[in-house]
Amino acid sequence: MDSHGIFDRRRAGILLHISSLPGGSGNGDLGADALRFVDFLAAAGVSVWQTLPINPTHEDGSPYQCTSVHAGNPLLIGLDWLVERGLLEADALARPGDSKTERRAALQQAFDAFRLRTPADALCTAFGDFVSANDGWLGDYALYAALKEIHNGLPWQAWPSALRDRKPDALATANTLYADTIARIRFEQFVFFEQWHGLREYAGSKGVLLFGDMPIFVASDSAEVWSGRDNFQLGDDGQPSVVAGVPPDYFSATGQRWGNPHYNWENMARSGFSWWLDRLRTQLKLYDLVRIDHFRGFEAYWEIPAHSETAIEGRWVKAPGAALLACCEETFGETLPLVAEDLGIITAEVDGLRRRFRIPGMRILQFAFDGGPANPYLPHNHAADSVVYTGTHDNDTTLSWFESLSAEQQGYVYDYLGRPGLTMPEALVRTAMASVARLAIIPMQDVLGLGSGHRMNTPGTVGDNWNWRFDWEQLSGGHIERLAHQIRVYGRGG
Repeated sequence: MDSHGIFDRRRAGILLHISSLPGGSGNGDLGADALRFVDFLAAAGVSVWQTLPINPTHEDGSPYQCTSVHAGNPLLIGLDWLVERGLLEADALARPGDSKTERRAALQQAFDAFRLRTPADALCTAFGDFVSANDGWLGDYALYAALKEIHNGLPWQAWPSALRDRKPDALATANTLYADTIARIRFEQFVFFEQWHGLREYAGSKGVLLFGDMPIFVASDSAEVWSGRDNFQLGDDGQPSVVAGVPPDYFSATGQRWGNPHYNWENMARSGFSWWLDRLRTQLKLYDLVRIDHFRGFEAYWEIPAHSETAIEGRWVKAPGAALLACCEETFGETLPLVAEDLGIITAEVDGLRRRFRIPGMRILQFAFDGGPANPYLPHNHAADSVVYTGTHDNDTTLSWFESLSAEQQGYVYDYLGRPGLTMPEALVRTAMASVARLAIIPMQDVLGLGSGHRMNTPGTVGDNWNWRFDWEQLSGGHIERLAHQIRVYGRGG
């Protein structure tokens, strides 16, 4: 159960994506407010900060459908870092207009200033070292991202066939023709990782661990699918032949059709799962602990014909999860710093796979209060090798969730919790803290006691998702004191 010492004791963490931080235009970023958030965590005795995936997103902003599994999202770059290094004028921090457009313009200005530096400049030397150290993924990503810009955001499957199919002459021409754009994209990645590693170092100095999130599947329109088609089940045109999703269940009569391409596991196995090892190696450079989204897909996955409009026509197909995780153990050590997202209907085989590799699972308290006393999310059914949450980024805030229940359901929740003197969300937060689960994670919305209108994501919808942010004015000394008291009472401090 000891994931690199992280689960050696009881801990408390907070779930907050980087984009939800205050400061910055349009979205939070890796600037001064990220360091200030670490200070808040440390002051309260919180030792884990969980984020969502930090890779570049498509236009919908979902961090679970990204254009790369290795690259960082340049829109999360803190512009103040560039100002401090003389690459950007201070007025760039407060210019009006569309935030994405303004951020991209500021990054272009910073790159233009960077190019005027002499090769002996320390930042230039560090940039060269970064490019050399990350050549395994950076070259393909930079070219892919440049071509996507040139083709007005079209997916790579819609590019001219020579570029789509990576003909050597076409790639060589593109690398020459778009060299400036490619160089700027490399620079953005350098800045992102410099800032991220600075944040991780600062967090570590304050006793705060970073907990990341790795979606099991990859977006069809991504650098890794374009540059490594043999690793996926694709047709000659680059489109998926089968796609990912989940079967029909109580919540959806047609299931969910996610549309991600499925892996060509046979090819991956022949290479010793090198693609996965490279991916996990990148994650472990970013985080102290990594959640695997949809872990059950390592044991068996729902395969849907690409022409099907729903998930009804899918089938379960076995995956070589045991062989993959054995390779990960051999490469990274026997105590993998992983957490399995094992929510929903989980089979004995999936649970056995998780336990075999000593990977903690998840328990969500908002899911606990239906189905009777055997519900695995009820606290009396928790196990130490798990991470307990009041809710996740896909849940409503605890206050809003509770207010949506009937009077009878609310009565059952309070009867079970035995906390008549407390209101929501504090009653559920305290229940999470009291759980035997070694790690308790509380969404920032629940720390602040926020209700309706503060949800991060509503699954199955496209619209106003991934935009929630908090403000420092919402956080008072009372919040910090209450959180610190709960951590002390339930033994989740240092």
